[in-house]
Amino acid sequence: MNEQERLQSAVERVVAWYASARRALPWREEATPYQVWISEIMLQQTRIEAVIPYYERFLRELPDLASLAAVDENRLLKLWEGLGYYSRARNLRKAARQVMEQYGGELPRRAEELKKLAGIGDYTAGAIASIAYGEPEPAVDGNVLRVLSRLLAFDDDIMEQRTRREVSAKLRAVYPGGEDAGLLTEGIMELGEIVCIPNGEAKCDLCPLGNLCLARERDAVAHYPVKAPPRARRIEERTVLLLRCGECWALQKRPGKGLLAGLWEFPNVPGALTAEEAAAHVPGALSCTPCGEAVHIFTHVEWHMRGYVLDLSSENPDFTWLSAEEIRARYSIPTAFRFYQNWIELGL
Repeated sequence: MNEQERLQSAVERVVAWYASARRALPWREEATPYQVWISEIMLQQTRIEAVIPYYERFLRELPDLASLAAVDENRLLKLWEGLGYYSRARNLRKAARQVMEQYGGELPRRAEELKKLAGIGDYTAGAIASIAYGEPEPAVDGNVLRVLSRLLAFDDDIMEQRTRREVSAKLRAVYPGGEDAGLLTEGIMELGEIVCIPNGEAKCDLCPLGNLCLARERDAVAHYPVKAPPRARRIEERTVLLLRCGECWALQKRPGKGLLAGLWEFPNVPGALTAEEAAAHVPGALSCTPCGEAVHIFTHVEWHMRGYVLDLSSENPDFTWLSAEEIRARYSIPTAFRFYQNWIELGL
């Protein structure tokens, strides 16, 4: 059996398997283009179980493209709070406005047109085109790369863009159209999520591709996929300054570019300051009390934070001053600062 024949047989099996074994998830109940798009963006870098309540809440408040295009940014980010990677939410709104202005309020069906929209790359374009419109277009993510690397036993590094392009081309040559396109796209992803899993032992005995899989045939499933080791994360020390004046706390907005771009945060500075240094950093501070340490891990950097509460006699106009309840209800604070937001909400 040559490679294309193996792939063609795998396509047929995955479609049949998924049609009967798929899990019930809210975005599968009615796979409109809008719902597919929102779910796929939310599922990037986030587990399915974590996404479900966010997805349901988002769709209740922003049920269509027009409402997404019109939403206030603070409200949008509040709906997204906790999912992280906030640029995804901003790009959703930007793309919704593009669709309203350039495509008459209808998401385009062709992958090449979809990729012209903010935040939509090869994978998301393929997912929308195939699942929502039945286009014969693959959507290659980590799950798909893992399944295909084991099926075909290829040793190319799946972290390289060249490998993704080659896998997409191989799949595109055998991709079906119509309903089967969506079944195949979701089916390969489902297979990678619950059977051909990334961590732990693959459940080969449950796999519809069992006797097609070259890695299994060679007793080498654990060898695949091949990928370069991740780059070591950089550690940064920061000091968080919880500035309090009466019942209000200070917030500031991060710069428009870079990590956590444009989001609201508690004032903070580089380095691990002592209480004396923190008090000296804030002119007019009446007191400075330690409020705990926290660690937050980003993709390539770790923040090691220590915090202080500094009481002031008057509100510094360089900051926005709000009650703990106003911050909780209206402002989206990055998860990196969750420990300190909890601190002020609990009034510790």
